[in-house]
Amino acid sequence: MFQEPKSCGVLLVCGDPIQSFLLMKHEDRWDLPKGHVDPGETEIECALRETEEETGISREKIRLDSKFRYVQQYEVQSARYGNKTHGPFLKTLIIFLGYVDREYEIHVTEHVGARWFRWNPPLKPIQARTIDPVLLSVQNYLCGKGFVR
Repeated sequence: MFQEPKSCGVLLVCGDPIQSFLLMKHEDRWDLPKGHVDPGETEIECALRETEEETGISREKIRLDSKFRYVQQYEVQSARYGNKTHGPFLKTLIIFLGYVDREYEIHVTEHVGARWFRWNPPLKPIQARTIDPVLLSVQNYLCGKGFVR
């Protein structure tokens, strides 16, 4: 049975209050460390596994904010998921907020680079589809203004 695709990841931030946040660099865009949920895996397990795999930062060094959970759904093309007779599919993206004690050196495995960006609201647009809404949601959450699902 086919399940709609779901990706989970972590917005890694450094400092309390936040001083910086981490983004991964693809050839043509910035992204968060994230990936698809494996069978039998929880959303948090997936998010921490993917973050560790893509950054080299061990899950033990990440403190998740238990009250923040960002959810977004959007359509993706069917060809990417190996079934060209269906689609488009509704993909679910779930992002958790994770704190680290310092800006770790990133050991990229699936990206062309990584960068710690300064957290200085209002934040400049980076990527309209996913990054900007996640950052705005975190900003609103920290200011006590936003509802987080």
